[in-house]
Amino acid sequence: MKLTLNSLKQTGAFTGRPVEKEINWKAQDGTEHKATTYVRPMGYHTATSEVLAITGKVDGVAGRIAASICDEDGKQVFTIADITGEADPERGALDGSLTVALLVAIQEVNSMGKASSAQTTSSGAN
Repeated sequence: MKLTLNSLKQTGAFTGRPVEKEINWKAQDGTEHKATTYVRPMGYHTATSEVLAITGKVDGVAGRIAASICDEDGKQVFTIADITGEADPERGALDGSLTVALLVAIQEVNSMGKASSAQTTSSGAN
């Protein structure tokens, strides 16, 4: 195969449109929330964020969320600083429960159609 845009498109090498996901989380005050978000399947944006995380230039979890969560047109919703709280110290970091809900949605989108790779291990204790 010659490496061309057309051949890559035919092999599914591009991530395509964002996937709509409904998320639920409980705020720190106990109120439950539901929202619709869009998740960009892992691709270029995620890869560059993860390389920066490996080199210590960005927070890996915040980078994954910022690279993955987008609007219906694929435009980024958060910056890393929005998630870590650095963008607005008075507002603070993203709520922990919401962070987990977003990470679960990201995992679900990127696991679609894939067989589970979970393995059981033995601790050796009887």
